[in-house]
Amino acid sequence: MSLRTLLTPIISSRMLSRDRLLAHRIKAESARAKAGKPHVVRVYLQVDDPYSVLLAQVLPEFLRRYPVAVQLSLVSPPPDGAAPERDKLVAYSRVDSQLLARRHGLQFLDHGTQPDAVCLQHAARQLLTAIERGQGVTMAAPVLLAAWGMPLDPATLRELAETPLATEQALSSHQQAADAERTRLGHYLGATLHYEGEWYWGIDRLHHLEARLEQLGLRLPEDPQPGMSPRVVPWGPLIPPHFDVQNPPKLPAGSPPIEFFLSFRSPYSAIVAPRVFAMAERFGVQVQLRFVLPMVMRGLPVPKEKRQYIVRDTAREAWLQGTDFGRLNDPVGKPTERGLSLIPWAEQQGHGREYVLAFMDLVWAKGVDAGSDRGLARIVRTAGLNWDEAKAALRNDEWRARAEANRSLLFELGLWGVPSFRWGNVTAWGQDRLWVLEQAMLSSGGGSLGAQ
Repeated sequence: MSLRTLLTPIISSRMLSRDRLLAHRIKAESARAKAGKPHVVRVYLQVDDPYSVLLAQVLPEFLRRYPVAVQLSLVSPPPDGAAPERDKLVAYSRVDSQLLARRHGLQFLDHGTQPDAVCLQHAARQLLTAIERGQGVTMAAPVLLAAWGMPLDPATLRELAETPLATEQALSSHQQAADAERTRLGHYLGATLHYEGEWYWGIDRLHHLEARLEQLGLRLPEDPQPGMSPRVVPWGPLIPPHFDVQNPPKLPAGSPPIEFFLSFRSPYSAIVAPRVFAMAERFGVQVQLRFVLPMVMRGLPVPKEKRQYIVRDTAREAWLQGTDFGRLNDPVGKPTERGLSLIPWAEQQGHGREYVLAFMDLVWAKGVDAGSDRGLARIVRTAGLNWDEAKAALRNDEWRARAEANRSLLFELGLWGVPSFRWGNVTAWGQDRLWVLEQAMLSSGGGSLGAQ
């Protein structure tokens, strides 16, 4: 065992603990109050990003609920290192945003292509004018919806037509400053919010910020109906988190399996794995494991800001789901290769599920070093398998061809990252997108829910 593998679990368990996060929030609020500063939420919108279109639509209601100030900025797309398959990311963002819009009663339609660059530049200059006039929050949604070809009422269109454009130079200076600030604070994406040291991506993570503000006593009572007293019961979140359906009807025999694209080095794969197998059991379908090598082991380096945000966001999501996570031992390199090499053998023994769950839990929540024989043996035995037989299986290198075939299929589906899923002709990416498959299963395969 190296010094790194010895210390990493100790350090990560402290850095990613819920207690440390809450202590950081208390410290940040104390410093803010001592300095006499208001509650300021920084919002970073990217005009060519569909997720920014969705976030812009909920900002007015967010401000109506919480007495905070919003500092709105326009940012550039993420750098290449943070978006290694940019074309796939751009295309999938449109598909995914359309699904999110339908789910949450927002506006967005995927027209199959990005808006014209001239149109987007016009929107950015127009929105910058609104920001400079103090109207950014109210004008962001109309400006972005118009740029993306969404219908607007005549009065709103007239208001847009009367809004002058900021200069190209002003926009360039604004975006450069906003990009630099976003990087300094530790992020790389648009459609993000930052409040006192913590990041929240898009409408998917807005509920975490809402819960934080509510704990500070900042949530306002709901507006009363005529003749009624104001409610004191807090509203539900603007965009509530998804919790899996617990007692769905079983699907007919012969229904497709859930194809689970995963990586042993993906923290999001780690926390979603138990839910994938539980969902399959509830619906009465199988899970087909489609493992791939992690990006960094395919020659795609991951920037520091992205690595740090992902692992912290995973810890936050794991806490919400009640999943153990945080005492990790990064399995990059040899540990991942050794781990993946045993999946085909474990499946042959009828223990593929148990092996994947054991690896994810012991490596990402218990700090076990899968690169050592001692660590991997513990994983194997926890899965109910024989270590002596596993050692023989480690010499079989055929798993590499299967991993590459899975990667190729992932790309054919228009996806590139893990965890990703396919059920029949329905695909989804992300640990927070199991509801896409769930809806399809509940409607007996509704292909309109994100078919690729």
